[in-house]
Parts: sequence; C-alpha cells; structure tokens
Amino acid sequence: MQQLTEIRWHARAGQGAVTAAKLVAETALELDRYIQAMPEYGPERMGAPIQAFTRISEDPIEIHNNIETPSAVVVLDESLLPIVDVTRGLLADGVLIVNTCTPPAQVRASLGLAAGKVASIDATTISKETLKRDMPNTPMIGALAKVTGLFTLDQVVDHLRKTFGKKFSQEVIDANVAAVTRAYEEVQVG
Repeated sequence: MQQLTEIRWHARAGQGAVTAAKLVAETALELDRYIQAMPEYGPERMGAPIQAFTRISEDPIEIHNNIETPSAVVVLDESLLPIVDVTRGLLADGVLIVNTCTPPAQVRASLGLAAGKVASIDATTISKETLKRDMPNTPMIGALAKVTGLFTLDQVVDHLRKTFGKKFSQEVIDANVAAVTRAYEEVQVG
C-alpha cells in the first residue's frame, strides 16, 4: 500500500457510494490505519451524479479537501462515463474500477487511458442476484479490495458482518457477504 491511498467514488444519488466510501474507511480503521470518508453534497436529487471520497494512510492525514489526484476511482454507474470526467486527475499508476459488462480493454480504449489498471465488474447483476435489488455499492467494495490489495476478502467480510450485524437481519448480512465475495472473485483487470 502507498503511504496515502486516495479513492474517488462516482455514482448516482441513491446507489450507495457514500456508504461504500464509509465502509472502506471503517475497514481500514479496524486495521489501525488513519482514515477520512466524505461525500460531496449539493442540491442532488435521486439519480443525479455525485461523488464521495475516501483516504487511507499509515500516518495521520493532514489534508482536508476533496480528492483531486486519486490513486483509485470507483464508478458505480457506467452511464456516467460519457458525462463525467471520471479519470480526471487519476494517477498514472492508478486504478479505475467500473460497474459494467464491458471488458476492461474496451473501457480503457473508450476513455483513452494509456496507463494504470482498468477493471470491470458487473456489480449491477451481482447485486440483483444476491441482494435482490440494484445496489452496486457492496459488490464494488469487493472489486476494490481485490484490484488494489488494500484489504483481503476476509477483512472486508469481517467488517461487513460487524457493521451490518448491528442493524440488519442475518439474511441481509449473508446477501451482502455473497455480493462482496462474488465481485472479489469475478472482477476483471486489463
């Protein structure tokens, strides 16, 4: 892991990007890392493009602004690709993870990315099959863990069980664990 990992999340309001940003930060906190997780709120309505941010570091974090040069970008809705510059500021060795059926090489070509990793995962289908609703945030956490190496699958699952165990039924917890696990196993990198 780099000294400071900065993740920018792109989604539509209601897809769970803010929750995902927090869950990733809380997972890092359990591993004794320093964290920040914040949304960028405005007058968004359900379905409007939004951003959220996560910072993870081995050392205290002294910056307190939006992330301009992310080491990872997670896109929960591929319909944002033609209307939002999701790769803006992405580090040359950064990672782009997109919720799409499109293979990584095609995503790379369509965005004109010459460097870094591009990953794709069909988080929408995974969430519909495991969670019984279109909520791609949890599968995207599994894909992020696998592609970046920030966390092991067990670390993500342990945190989900602890956090969700306080407010959800065992059925909901198991469905989210299944979603994370499938995405971790099915994400494609190119």
